[in-house]
Amino acid sequence: MTIWVGTSGYNYPEWKGSFYPEKLAAADMLPYYAQRLSTVEINYTYYRMPNAKTLETWNVATPPKFKLTLKAPKRITHDARLRDCADNVKYFTETAAKLGPKLGALLFQLPPSLKQDLALLDAFLETLPQDTCAAFEFRHGSWLNEELYSRLRARNLALCIADGETMATPTIITADYAYFRLRDEGYTPEDIAGWAQRIRESTVQCKEVYVYFKHEEAGLGPQFAKVFLDALGAQ
Repeated sequence: MTIWVGTSGYNYPEWKGSFYPEKLAAADMLPYYAQRLSTVEINYTYYRMPNAKTLETWNVATPPKFKLTLKAPKRITHDARLRDCADNVKYFTETAAKLGPKLGALLFQLPPSLKQDLALLDAFLETLPQDTCAAFEFRHGSWLNEELYSRLRARNLALCIADGETMATPTIITADYAYFRLRDEGYTPEDIAGWAQRIRESTVQCKEVYVYFKHEEAGLGPQFAKVFLDALGAQ
């Protein structure tokens, strides 16, 4: 099993002085980041559909053993709300595939106002290519039940296990990979060590595990990732 650990995003000038050197150019942020952490969850693709040129830029900037996870565009998850968006899904998945072995997962984060609609989800899942490595973050509690988990298991898709200040997803593994978003800005080293133990114990059957800490101005995300990696190594 490989556990990939990083943060949500990397292009934060606010991190200069805490994670990045003070005078590091923006173009050098990803190469610097990728020498210290093994994966990044790209938020850029939420706002803009990716294109091959952008992906090639990320590819060149990162070492061979690095994973880029792409957040699905909001035109799929928030504008269309998963409905009638097969063309956009096709473009997104085909473009993402150009990353080859560097492609991690695809994250589909649903709006908090979207309540459970299993027929809608079933139709949407039909638009995903078989063997897509994807995680779904459901932010309305009505989704979190066995009916949903069974659907994800049937397609080997991951339930995004998110831990935040307003909502915590149960630690349910639905695929042979797992996806965690640890969003609290107030984690103590003991909290992070607890998550490291929980993740290791709950994912023993997984081939790969993705763990992303929150981005915020204080630059705590990279520090949390380092504490997490240290905790994993100590277990």
